[in-house]
Amino acid sequence: MSTRTDHSAAGRYTVISADCHAGADLLDYKPYLPKRHHDDFDAWAADYVNPYEDLLADTADRNWNSGRRLAEMEADGIVAEVVFPNTIPPFFPSASLMAPVPTPEELDRRWAGLRAHNRWLADFCAEAPGQRAGVAQILLNDVDEAVREVRRTREAGLTGGVLLPGVPPGSGIPELYSEVYDPLWAVCAELDVPVNHHGGSASPPLGDEPAARAVFMVETTWFSHRALWHLIFGGAFRRHPSLRLVLTEQGSGWIPGVLEMLDYYHQRLVSAAGRSAATAESKFGAGLAEAMGQRPSAVWRENCYVGASFMRPHEVPLRERIGRDKIMWGSDYPHDEGTQPYSREGLRIAFAGLPPEEVAAMVGGNAARVYGFDLEFLDAIAARVGPTVAEIAEPLTQVPADATSPAFAPGGSVRVW
Repeated sequence: MSTRTDHSAAGRYTVISADCHAGADLLDYKPYLPKRHHDDFDAWAADYVNPYEDLLADTADRNWNSGRRLAEMEADGIVAEVVFPNTIPPFFPSASLMAPVPTPEELDRRWAGLRAHNRWLADFCAEAPGQRAGVAQILLNDVDEAVREVRRTREAGLTGGVLLPGVPPGSGIPELYSEVYDPLWAVCAELDVPVNHHGGSASPPLGDEPAARAVFMVETTWFSHRALWHLIFGGAFRRHPSLRLVLTEQGSGWIPGVLEMLDYYHQRLVSAAGRSAATAESKFGAGLAEAMGQRPSAVWRENCYVGASFMRPHEVPLRERIGRDKIMWGSDYPHDEGTQPYSREGLRIAFAGLPPEEVAAMVGGNAARVYGFDLEFLDAIAARVGPTVAEIAEPLTQVPADATSPAFAPGGSVRVW
């Protein structure tokens, strides 16, 4: 496998989207379920009302129509993708990224639904060998079962790693800093499986009032970011130095400020502990130094990455502080907020004027390294469909009139998290 990350192929960029979504059409999950669940599935599917307009529209088949998907992504200049879930798995009330934590009574059927999705996804990825890295799904209610599913899906060919579910406050599931998850971190480190935490999956239920929806939009990324400091302060990276965490579709402009804040608390909680003039915060830091190891910014440099979906212009000047080797651009196909069919314009508005070797790393090389794509294989496809270096170097002067991605939204220079 090629490890090239610093140049483009034949004057074109090899673009890998680190954030795409797919899933089977609802009834097509049935063959992937054990037969003992078939009657229950038929009853559930007959009564299920899909709440998502995009999964009922004529374009919904972009989630599972492999040929259409390849054609649309290649037309958009993209040659490979990391595939997160999107459609409704069996026995789930909603898409799995947004579904509440299952009750004990629901757990067996929810696991069956996720395994069905993982089996479907392995077949879907096999339809485009070398171009799809599927992200396996797990639940955290049973860590031993999660470990077994990580092993099974890795053997089944899913190379996108594992999707770490969110743990909303009040869910009854141990927080992510708990050592109860050590077997999960251990197997991911052992098998070199990236741990992905996608935006939107950790928010507590807020209801459906207009104010609740607005509060969700303001807060959802913050709840997703919590996985970063939970795993750092919980010592997961100290105990498992090769563990890798990817934070996807949560923006990237928040990272430098949050790392500075986490380093501050590390200094006040840990570094000052034991000194004669201990800080007020250090009273809360007893035992933390031994548990967590290095300061958070050092952990970020060694273990963490960002799936910077539809990266915005104001985020790009922060790339040195984030780490140019940490940033992986994503189109978010096939979502409305994604850049398709204007990914070339999305790349131009973000990366015009940057050195080509930096652009090559952020739009493909870094993702190839994290997810194990073969760049030499993908270069051959990019030589035919990839955006040219000259094209992306040209500043975008006019946003497409019907573009819906936040990549093209004006403003956005202020980012708290």
